[in-house]
Amino acid sequence: MEIVVPELGEVVEARLLRWLKGAGDEVEVGEAVAEVEADKAVFVIESPAAGTLEELVVSEGQAVHSGQLLARLGLS
Repeated sequence: MEIVVPELGEVVEARLLRWLKGAGDEVEVGEAVAEVEADKAVFVIESPAAGTLEELVVSEGQAVHSGQLLARLGLS
């Protein structure tokens, strides 16, 4: 399963501030996994399912946009 940047309204580009979980970490549905900053507001990205974060695709500080792949999640 993929974790992607959600729709951020009229925001065209945002920045991945930091990962709250790392590759190999177990996560629950709705658990915060990353923080994204857009227009000086910080948004929390939540896991859409329970599982293991298999791969973090985007590095901290990197620019991201709505719909972009952030991480891959192995389902439990």
